[in-house]
Amino acid sequence: MYRVVASRAFRAGAPQKAFGCWFNLSSRSAHTLPFATLEADEISGSKPGEVYNLVKHVKGKWTGSSNWSTLLDPLNGEQFIRIAEVGEKEIQPYVESLSKCPKHGLHNPFKSPERYLLYGDISTKAAHMLSLPKVSNFFTRLIQRVSPKSYQQALSEVQVTQKFLENFCGDQVRFLARSFAVPGNHLGQQSHGYRWPYGPVAIITPFNFPLEIPLLQLMGALYMGNKPILKVDSKVSIVMEQMIRLLHYCGLPVEDVDFINSDGKTMNKLLMEANPRMTLFTGSSRVAEKLAVDLKGRVKLEDAGFDWKILGPDVNEVDYVSWVCDQDAYACSGQKCSAQSVLFMHENWSSTSLLSKMKDLADRRKLEDLTVGPVLTFTTEAMLEHMNKLLKVPGSKLLFGGEELKNHSIPSIYGALKPTAVFVPLEEILKDGNYELVTREIFGPFQIVTEYKQDQLPLVLNALERMHAHLTAAVVSNDPLFLQLQLISCQ
Repeated sequence: MYRVVASRAFRAGAPQKAFGCWFNLSSRSAHTLPFATLEADEISGSKPGEVYNLVKHVKGKWTGSSNWSTLLDPLNGEQFIRIAEVGEKEIQPYVESLSKCPKHGLHNPFKSPERYLLYGDISTKAAHMLSLPKVSNFFTRLIQRVSPKSYQQALSEVQVTQKFLENFCGDQVRFLARSFAVPGNHLGQQSHGYRWPYGPVAIITPFNFPLEIPLLQLMGALYMGNKPILKVDSKVSIVMEQMIRLLHYCGLPVEDVDFINSDGKTMNKLLMEANPRMTLFTGSSRVAEKLAVDLKGRVKLEDAGFDWKILGPDVNEVDYVSWVCDQDAYACSGQKCSAQSVLFMHENWSSTSLLSKMKDLADRRKLEDLTVGPVLTFTTEAMLEHMNKLLKVPGSKLLFGGEELKNHSIPSIYGALKPTAVFVPLEEILKDGNYELVTREIFGPFQIVTEYKQDQLPLVLNALERMHAHLTAAVVSNDPLFLQLQLISCQ
């Protein structure tokens, strides 16, 4: 008992001393951050940043590769980041590292339970670090450099991540592993359930949220005792490389996480050879479907979504609704899984200023403050080609946008499109020759707008029923009967 009290006292005291030192970071310049190996604002063609790999089998050290790839600055085309890309012939250390983790994990309710407390401490320290203005600004600017979005959008990503870590401070990781017991049906029988790790796992994340998605998924895996290998889209992996360095500074055992930069083919080969007991993939439907087959179902997926919003018959708060529509469609230049892809507008909204207000809000977005910016997975030509195909549909028209951004130096491998909306008649959307075209997801500042009359609600529900890429949805209405019809249709 006294040993437990002493241990708790030590745990309570140690972070306080460390926090006393860390608090001084708020008055230090960013390049003196103790974990960082670069300064976000100094990365350039003349001073490129470098991204390394980490694997336990190589003594848990950051390592380079025989092959270094170069990233172009999405705003000016400079070769501003070098990445140590692991090739197919270099994956063996990563395979061995995962293979050495048993299926009961690095910890579980019976093995090394003190590690639950360790991760509570790590979360406490990391949350505190991200709350410091210099550290928060460092990650905000780093996100902006590789996945350009407004400062507020990038900062919000850091803040969400910091709040997540706060939620798992202290004993909260241990509480997350809470078990249950159920009485049996005869003497001596009882059923126990435990929160159990998979053991060796893989996490693959996309480019659009370089910090929030990988960090939340990584920490969830670590909290419960898994041994993860993390692969982030190489276009933005520099953010998580620096975040892992911060976690090491906060006490994360170096051998607990492997970090790899590679192309998709190499990562697929690694997964097939290492055979992790679970893979968490966030990204495109095409890759998701391949992984589901290759990994024989040992995969959890969050893939594409053609996301819809329905405005009901009751019109109110036009200013607010137009603002939300603009944010949902064009924040982060539309490069978020929850982006508004299609807007179904009741005819009552047509007589309001909704569309003109949406156009005005879209016109306010500019490259200078990154409220609109580079599209990293579609070229300008590809998006304009898609728009022109839509405009050939009878009755369709361009509502706003539809042009390349002016006075930019975004490289041609990326997209540079003004926030765009195309109106397509509901009856035309439902035609077999048009439906697939209209519901193609464009991961950029692009949306479809259509209108329905009071007696056309079944057509709207039909359009929704035929969609297969579901992720997020919205119904804007205070009409109880309308909402009930929508809820029934979504069941």
